Amino acid sequence: MALEEAGRLHRMSDPTEAPRRVAVLGSTGSIGRSTLEVIRRLPERLSAFALAASSRIDALAAQTIEHQPQIVALADESRADDFRERVGQAWRGELWIGADAATRLAELAEVDVVLNGLVGAAGLRPSSAAVRAGKVVALANKESLVVAGSCLTREARSSGAILLPVDSEHAAIFQLLLGQPQRAVRRLILTASGGPFRTRGLESFEAILPEEALRHPTWEMGPRITVDSATLLNKGFEVLEAHWLFGLPPDRIGVWIHPQSIVHGLVEWVDGSTTAQLSAPDMKLPIQAALCHPERVAAGIEPCDLAQIGRLDFEEPDPRRYPCLGLARRALEEGETAPSVLNAADEVLVQAFLERGLPFLQIGRMLARVLDERPNVASDELEDVLEADAWARRRTAALVSAAL
Repeated sequence: MALEEAGRLHRMSDPTEAPRRVAVLGSTGSIGRSTLEVIRRLPERLSAFALAASSRIDALAAQTIEHQPQIVALADESRADDFRERVGQAWRGELWIGADAATRLAELAEVDVVLNGLVGAAGLRPSSAAVRAGKVVALANKESLVVAGSCLTREARSSGAILLPVDSEHAAIFQLLLGQPQRAVRRLILTASGGPFRTRGLESFEAILPEEALRHPTWEMGPRITVDSATLLNKGFEVLEAHWLFGLPPDRIGVWIHPQSIVHGLVEWVDGSTTAQLSAPDMKLPIQAALCHPERVAAGIEPCDLAQIGRLDFEEPDPRRYPCLGLARRALEEGETAPSVLNAADEVLVQAFLERGLPFLQIGRMLARVLDERPNVASDELEDVLEADAWARRRTAALVSAAL
């Protein structure tokens, strides 16, 4: 999405005319739960038209009874009867079952906004379906752009779909760029907390335990993204997202460590000035910004008190501490199926670290090896990147098994 298209996004229809009908994909995850909090607070502007989840039946049933969506999509067919029993007569909407149910939701004509909060590559097909249908897509599923950014942005230009970023960093950059031409931008800067090991001695990294990697200093997130924040691969993925969202080459997208997590993004302009977006670290803010765009409304969140915070620190990432950030940049430079391979391998490796005792440092080492071995496929079409995803999972699983 080129920067010049930001003006078109700003001219979206007035959200005060009627509540926007939102399809919340991944409603039981952290992004989905925060999204429903936003919808609960703004019933005159937003409604949960549809919910989609995989298998967290208790949470999904409670959400369904409260928000009364017209449709619920449940990926796990074996839990359908359990879900029906839990909602009973308290809900009379439609239940769609199966792995493709969320994808079918994403292209429904009745849906105004698709909030994709699904985790991992499972969110790719729903994103693609929503884009092909010309939807407004509030995108929290970073894999959609990491794995298939070229394909999705090409489809968005063809269909007229609008991609609104939900990641706090990209939401910040988006707000800063509105109304500005690409030629005015020198560089974009994404910030990162540095994770739980920002100051830990490098000599002790071999002994890092899963429970230590899951103690993020700022954000409460799912396990995979929390580990990716410890390796900084998550920020590398965000560099890929920024490239596809804002149309700038990799060498004009920087990353700074910012432990306070107050400044979420900065834009350096060609005239030598820099602007920044600051807020308390709360995901409800970027979610609400996407769902209510272009209007700002009260979020029920206190503004950050800079006088009380006292200081804001920034530093360049240490490549010895965060080698995975460099691997993400490499994948972006190589293009084609490299980002898909990197993402799929990381999913397998993080799971092996959390559940099977794979040493923390092996995540980066094995990611580099799988990238080195990836088949040479000169294509970024959706089916090709999905095939590369499957290959990377098989190859990484084999490497993990051999190492343990």
